[in-house]
Parts: sequence; structure tokens; C-alpha cells
Amino acid sequence: MKKTLALLLALVAGSAAQAATPWQQITHPIAGSPQSIGSFSNGCIIGASALPLDAENYQVMRTDQRRYFGHPHLVRFIERMSQQVRSQGLGTVLVGDMGMAAGGRFSSGHASHQTGLDVDIFLQLPQTRWTSAQLRRPQAIDLVAVNGKGVIPSLWKPEIGTLIKTAAQDDEVTRIFVNPAIKQQLCLEAGPDRGWLNKVRPWFAHRAHMHVRLRCPADSLECLEQAAPPPGDGCGAELQSWFLPPPPGSKAPTKSTPPPPPPSCQALLDKHLL
Repeated sequence: MKKTLALLLALVAGSAAQAATPWQQITHPIAGSPQSIGSFSNGCIIGASALPLDAENYQVMRTDQRRYFGHPHLVRFIERMSQQVRSQGLGTVLVGDMGMAAGGRFSSGHASHQTGLDVDIFLQLPQTRWTSAQLRRPQAIDLVAVNGKGVIPSLWKPEIGTLIKTAAQDDEVTRIFVNPAIKQQLCLEAGPDRGWLNKVRPWFAHRAHMHVRLRCPADSLECLEQAAPPPGDGCGAELQSWFLPPPPGSKAPTKSTPPPPPPSCQALLDKHLL
């Protein structure tokens, strides 16, 4: 019995090790001038900063996973945005995943978050600070109806829209990904001030959080910027296409093999994983 249990534990450990990526073995930022390298879904970062975990205006969830690193621009954005939210009396910002100490590919959960320029923010703003137990095992609130065509009225609050708008109006932000139903709700509520909606992009999932992405820093010469979103508020046919049934004969996308990291990122791995 003990041998069987030991074998099972070994298999589980082996599976976990296989699932891990090399970047997870780098537990501290790589020294150097901050540099975001590569694309958001295939890159790394030198000189990352850790988001301070003890702050008045925000709280960081799941700190045991050590995904609270990013470019200093991202750290300053979180501090700046959460202070603006707090000053409006909206509540405390809940910070989810940023990136790992050297960026790079996660074993699961994200395709991007690799260059220290992405952060997930919960779409809830507690007035009372969460306990350490709540932060370790956060309970997300799914704001989207089961049919995916709208938000749940009893769960949607005006301050959620204000939170997203506050982030979108920051000059460093280039995109915010939310569920199509959430984007639709924002379009309905926006009124005449609609310029910020251009940055809010509909995407799969994202039913309980927003994914905020910053632009490449000017001095990160190997950072690959995303093309700008199409002009307009994105509330017309583009958004409505997300609610249409898939065309006949269409197939679900198949999982592809991740591309090799950029040469500069591979060089970091070769140097730091000897």
C-alpha cells in the first residue's frame, strides 16, 4: 500500500514538473535596466519590479504563486490607478496575476503576461479589506449571464464600469480585455464620453476580471508592440459578431506548439538555468 501511494505521489510530482516551464525556475528578477523583450505572448523581462504587497489602495491575491512581478511602468500604473479608484470612494482594487520574476511562459492560465506589461484586475471593489484567507483563495464573481448575451443585473454595479473607465483613460494603457457581454454593458452605459471604449476589447472568458495591457516602454527596444485597435468605440457590428453562432462547418481551434522564445530570452534562460 505504501509503495503504491509513493508511486502515485511520484507520478503526480512528475506530471507537475513536466507541466512547469523553465521560467518558473527563475524566482527573482534578473538584474539590469528594465527591458520588456518580445511580444506579450512570447517574451520575457529584465529588471522586473515586485509589486509592493502591503498597500492601502489595493490588495494582491494568490501571492503564494509569485505572479506579482512586472515592468516598473506596470507597478506604477497599478499604484496610480488604485489611488484614483480609492479617491472616488469605490473600494479596494483586487490585483490578480501580473507576471513571473523574469516574465516568460506560464505553465497554465495565460498565453500572454510574458513581458511584464499585463495585469488582471478583479471586477469587484470590496469596501472592507479582504482577509489573508480570502486573498489566498479568492472567490471571483461571474458577472455574465449563462447564455453569454448580457451581464447579470443583480451583480452588475456602476462602480465596475467606473473602474474599467479609470483604467482605460490611463495614457499607458493600450488594451483592456473583458467578456463581450461586459463590453456591451459598458457601451450601453457610456453616454457621450466614449473615446475610452476604443481600448476595451471583447475577448473569450474574462467574465469576472479585466486584463489590462500597457504599451511597450520607449526604451525597451526589443519589445514588440501590438497594432492599435480599429478606430471607433467598438460598440457596433464588431461587438455584435461575438454574439452570433459560429458559421456552419467551423471547428474549435486546436492547441498549437508554443514558438521558441526570442533569442534574447533564450539567452537569459541559458545563462540563469545552468
